[in-house]
Amino acid sequence: MKDHTRYIFSEGELSRKDFSILFRNSKGNNYIPIRDTKELFCFNDVRISTKLLDLISRTGIIVHFFNYYGNYVGTFYPKEYLISGNLTVKQSLAFINKRDIIAKSIIEGIADNIHAVLYHYYRHGKNELKEYLDWLKKDVPHILSLTNNIKQLLRIEGQIWNRFYCTFRYFLLEDFIINKRVKRPPDNPINALISFGNSLLYSKTITQIYRTHLNQSISFLHEPSEGRFSLSLDLAEVFKPIIVFRTIFECVNNRRIQVAKHFEKKLNYCILNETGKKIFIQAFEERINNVFEHKQLKRKTTYKNAIKLDGYKLIKFILEDKPFKPFNIGESI
Repeated sequence: MKDHTRYIFSEGELSRKDFSILFRNSKGNNYIPIRDTKELFCFNDVRISTKLLDLISRTGIIVHFFNYYGNYVGTFYPKEYLISGNLTVKQSLAFINKRDIIAKSIIEGIADNIHAVLYHYYRHGKNELKEYLDWLKKDVPHILSLTNNIKQLLRIEGQIWNRFYCTFRYFLLEDFIINKRVKRPPDNPINALISFGNSLLYSKTITQIYRTHLNQSISFLHEPSEGRFSLSLDLAEVFKPIIVFRTIFECVNNRRIQVAKHFEKKLNYCILNETGKKIFIQAFEERINNVFEHKQLKRKTTYKNAIKLDGYKLIKFILEDKPFKPFNIGESI
């Protein structure tokens, strides 16, 4: 089964060698097997031959590219093999007629999973979190029930995230306290970790949606726009607390990631160095591939597979009007 992710950090060239991928750089040749490779992540300048593009397109391998700051740049997306005109039409109609319902479900999922992540710290003595936890559990559902306006819903979502960032001072090491969220480029270590983690999750979600019949460009919470897979932004939101932020919190509090060792800081930006990226990616992969017993499915699965399952839930809502409830870690494990 094609399920391996390969990461490339060095400058070099990717080409085809027989039925394998050849990565050549100053250190020599490295062969990447086609058979079990699902996606490639390139974090440096990488040249790709057209023969290789033809091969990976036919074998369904997705290649994600990142810039110097570790931000997502773009994806080589093979020809879609799961195409449904009927679903695309109905997905478009759902955007017109039911966008607010789907957007609300996603925001509720964000709130539920943030609550689950922070409740761990509350149970271990961080009583300062109680006010925010109560607001997530009681006030947010009530506020959401009172509006169907997408702009108001986005403001609520923004408030959830901003208040979440403010809680970091209660349980993170002092070097990683956040003043405000700064994205492009990130200006301090915690913003650098968030941006990098979000980019990884966004890319992983693109890969998972590719294996469904959904149209990546028709989204519901985020505004559909040119040149991006906005549905991946939608489905990734619910998983940020349990994949990106739990990875960050564990790396920081267990001192796997340290300011002095793992960041490059210049005048107006801060980014993970190569060692820091490798440490974070290892922790991220451990988290997203973590196997757990899913209560509803009554079988074992991973967070990565749960992203694809949310895609299937969305399809059932669009085609069959079955309630769309994104992954909730509290109800699923």
